[in-house]
Amino acid sequence: MISEICPVHLLDGYKTDHIRQYPKETEYVNSNFTPRMSRIPGVNEVVFFGLQYFLKEYLDNQWNNNFFMRDKDAVLRGYKRRLDNYLGPNAVNVDHVAHLHDLGYLPISIKALPEGTLVPIGVPCLTIMNEDPDFFWLTNHFETILSNIIWKPITSATTAFQYRKKFEEFAKKTGYDKGFVPWQGHDFSFRGMSGLEDACLSSAGHLLSFTGTDSIPAIDFLEMYYGADSDKELIGGSVPATEHSVMCMGEQGNEINTFKRLITEIYPKGIVSVVSDTWDFWKVMTEYLLELKEIIMARDGRLVIRPDSGDPVKIICGDFESPHSLITEAQLKGAYELLWDTFGGTINEQGYKVLDTHVGLIYGDSITLERQKEILERLETKGFSASNLVLGIGSYTYEYVTRDTFGFAMKATWGQVNGEAKDIFKSPKTDSGFKKSAKGLLQVYSENGILKLKDQCTWDEQSEGLLDLVYCDGILLVDQSLSEIRTRLNSYL
Repeated sequence: MISEICPVHLLDGYKTDHIRQYPKETEYVNSNFTPRMSRIPGVNEVVFFGLQYFLKEYLDNQWNNNFFMRDKDAVLRGYKRRLDNYLGPNAVNVDHVAHLHDLGYLPISIKALPEGTLVPIGVPCLTIMNEDPDFFWLTNHFETILSNIIWKPITSATTAFQYRKKFEEFAKKTGYDKGFVPWQGHDFSFRGMSGLEDACLSSAGHLLSFTGTDSIPAIDFLEMYYGADSDKELIGGSVPATEHSVMCMGEQGNEINTFKRLITEIYPKGIVSVVSDTWDFWKVMTEYLLELKEIIMARDGRLVIRPDSGDPVKIICGDFESPHSLITEAQLKGAYELLWDTFGGTINEQGYKVLDTHVGLIYGDSITLERQKEILERLETKGFSASNLVLGIGSYTYEYVTRDTFGFAMKATWGQVNGEAKDIFKSPKTDSGFKKSAKGLLQVYSENGILKLKDQCTWDEQSEGLLDLVYCDGILLVDQSLSEIRTRLNSYL
């Protein structure tokens, strides 16, 4: 199993001999993990999230179980074999690994901002340093795996928060219940993510801002690593929903009866979502729902219609671009207006149309932040409050990103050699400027509620900042709960 790989192997190959490349008598290396730029216009802060999982799973579980608790000779044989085959016989000495095994714990300290904090671009989320001068090489040994694990949950949590802010904006603008907002962004990403760990980390980031999810393992993840308890709190939830195989098995000519059976026999009350474009979505909207209107309106619950193909903006809001001669009246109006035509609703105090509570709409194909904004703006222009709309946010959003979306990097800025402190930095002349690092010891502080960075600090200055010690010498010192993190993040809304 991948989780059983010896953790001393979890690094880029070029790092394996850095112990000899540092100046002789190097004693300490202090590095930081920072978002250096944003490739998403208008998004200049990230939501810090995922470090606690890294500390519990990798520094505690995997280092203890797969390194310190394993036979020392077996660990050394495995490491030497790997490097001999990788770099050539005896290319790298393994005595430092043996020394670490003898020590019995990881002599490093990590200081970090609280998870759920909004961190401006250019401000470190965390710093890491060795606590024992014999293990100066260990600090940047962790660069690869630390970056690998936490850039994605930060990126997904940041993206989800942008969705949440936009829903909150339009809830206020068009006058619908803000209590519905946490359900308006529903995680559909699981099947499109690059592995189970990726899915759990990303979907957990989604659940900082929303409660709707189809990614069940993310709930387990948050219980395992973030002190959540689904018996006592709502971590994530969903509603019964069909898929195309269900509708197909009921046969095209009998589709309306499949709808009827679902809402009268299988789910006579409550919310149920039915995928509705298996064949002819517009026929469902203009014929089937009219025939079933009396049954739908009599139900104690809500029938949620789910289109699943086409341009989501046009399907939901109507096709304003195509010549009217080439589209139907239904396509011109769009699904949301068609639901209003059939089921009606009310006009709220701010003058916006609110769909009857017996029906709703969810769309989960190829949704992006740009499309979310356009959908909400178009509905507002048409006089609708989006009070009955849910958007499924999938891998099209959460997987079309990279570590460079926010330019995450871990860089050393301070060290000590033979008792002499050194403020170090990088500043490539061939770069546009975003790769220029901070210099020396770092402090994160707040000015008018905005986090800022001060570099070239004294030892006392760096210890007085907002970066709290969360891990030291093999011991986790801070254990944050999902509830705490959600509360912290919601304070920014």
